[in-house]
Formats: sequence, C-alpha cells, structure tokens
Amino acid sequence: MIIDIHGHYTTEPQALHTFRDKQLAGLADSARKPGSADLGITDETLVKSVEPQLKFQKERGGDLTIFSPRAGGMAHHVGTEAVSLEWTRICNDLIYRICKLLPDSFVGVGQLPQSPGVSPKNCIPELERIVKELGFVGVNLNPDPSGGYWTDPPLIDKWWYPLYEKLCELDVPAMIHVSSSCNPNFHHTGAHYINGDTTAFMQLIQGNLFKDFPTLRFVIPHGGGAVPYHWGRYRGLAQDMKRPLLKDHLLKNVFFDTCVYHLPGIELLSKVIPVDNILFASEMVGAVKGIDPETGHHYDDTKRYVDQLRLSEKDRLKIFEGNARRVYPRLDALLKKRGR
Repeated sequence: MIIDIHGHYTTEPQALHTFRDKQLAGLADSARKPGSADLGITDETLVKSVEPQLKFQKERGGDLTIFSPRAGGMAHHVGTEAVSLEWTRICNDLIYRICKLLPDSFVGVGQLPQSPGVSPKNCIPELERIVKELGFVGVNLNPDPSGGYWTDPPLIDKWWYPLYEKLCELDVPAMIHVSSSCNPNFHHTGAHYINGDTTAFMQLIQGNLFKDFPTLRFVIPHGGGAVPYHWGRYRGLAQDMKRPLLKDHLLKNVFFDTCVYHLPGIELLSKVIPVDNILFASEMVGAVKGIDPETGHHYDDTKRYVDQLRLSEKDRLKIFEGNARRVYPRLDALLKKRGR
C-alpha cells in the first residue's frame, strides 16, 4: 500500500476564498464580515475540486493521502485569535467532508487555531474535536505563527507543553509545518518552509524535549530542510552541546518525509537518515507543480525517485506504508478496521 503522508487541499472551491476575503475585510470594517460560516459548498463541488489529486494519485500509483488544509492558507499571523479559530474550523470541516466522501483516497489531518503570542493550550479544544469527533489522525503544528518573524518561544520551551501533553494523550503526531510568510526576506515555499524545517530540528537538538515527552512524535517535512545535507554539522553541534548522539537524542521521536524534488536529494536522504525515520510523501499539487525538463516528469512525483533507490523490499515497504502506520497509530487502526 502506498501512503502519501503529506497532502494539502490546494484546489479549494472559490467560495472558500470568497469567505476568507470577506472575513479579513471585516477586520477593518465589521459591516464587511461574512454573515454566515455556511459556505454553500455542495458535496458534488467538493468531489470535483479534488479531481486533480485523485488523477495524480491514480497515475502515480498511490493509494491513500493524508490530507490537510492548505499550509500557506493557515496564515496564523493574520487577524485575531477569534478569526484564526473560525477559519481553522471551516478549513478542518471541509477536510472532514472530503474524507467522508472519498474514504478510500483521503484521511484527515487538521490545522490548529494558532495566533502569535497566544498560548498553544488554547488550541486544545480544536485538537480534541478533530481527533475525537472528526477522526483525524494527526495535526499540523506551526512553529512560527508570526509568519516569518519567529516571535513565539522555541519548540523546546514549556510554552508548548500543554499542547504536547494533549498530543501524547491522543496519541497523534504533529507535522512541523510553517504557513505563509509576511516577511519579504523569505519566499514562503522556497525559503520560509525550508527555514522552518531546519530551525525546528536545531531547536530540538538544543533541548531535552523527548525526555519529558518520550511518546511525542514529530514529522519534519520537505526532507528535513537542510538537515540531511548538513548532518555532520548537526552531529557536531550536538556533540559540542554535550547532547547524546542524534540517533538517541531525536530519532526515536523525529521523522522526515520524502517531499524532495529530485533523485539526488532523495538518495542523500536515504543514505543519511535511517530508513525507519523516512515516510513517503509528495505534497502533490503543492509547492512545485511543473514538469522537470530534464526528466519529462513532474517534480513532485516523488514515488518515481523512491522506486529508484537501492533498497530491500522490506525497507521499501517501511517507507511506503509501514512507517506511516507506526507513526500515525490512529491511521493504522482505521485501516485495520477497514480490512486494509
């Protein structure tokens, strides 16, 4: 079974964008706020909207995508905490509806109603709702709700602990995923995303978070940003800080996906990071949509790269399915219930 753990709803109906425009306009003029959170989006419209994902899933040999709201659309730096909560619930509810309509193709992961300077514990009610009521198997956690200015404490700070406690209680992993950038120095997908991945890993090196939360699990997307390429640097920094070896310090709790858009990058990832810590993902219809003129295939057709790795069938199965079922135990339970 081919499980893609990193999919975003990037083909939303126009009605969602219209609502968001009105919601943000209402920050300046309350008379311009939308009168209702009912978007008027039919089930038929939702199914049609994800036809691009379904087409690529079928053509590329995928079976199931872990699906979440558009990462850049979370935009936690925009508006108030109340605006973030309303927007988050609307986006999560759309994911839920898609997963109910197309359960063989999509399983839900949610966003959180984060807001700069607001305690992460305020996100707990929505986290509980999406897991207990909507059946989501994970969550996206933004380490920088400020949108490129990093004004909140690092991930190892006790500021985040109430949320971590709930993640452990619910036994769901968090993908560490920033949102859009409002800092003109950082292009959101080309710089801010990769900065976020790399920064999160370095923060984790600096602390002892998993001593306090031994069952907490993080997925760092986009192949870990700069981490695999500079593995020697991070090993050396950890050593200088008198931290344990990285395999003992972090790799029981931190995992990486394969959203790396060329074969040499995937080869490097597989050589540096243990196979037990690599989960298949593509983020298709996401950050990079074009066709590579050197190969004639889409950049984000990452299965094609993994297929070319020199792996045993046992290890290949781990990357495509086994590791996802282990890191996302609620996904494993759901699939077993369905006989898959």
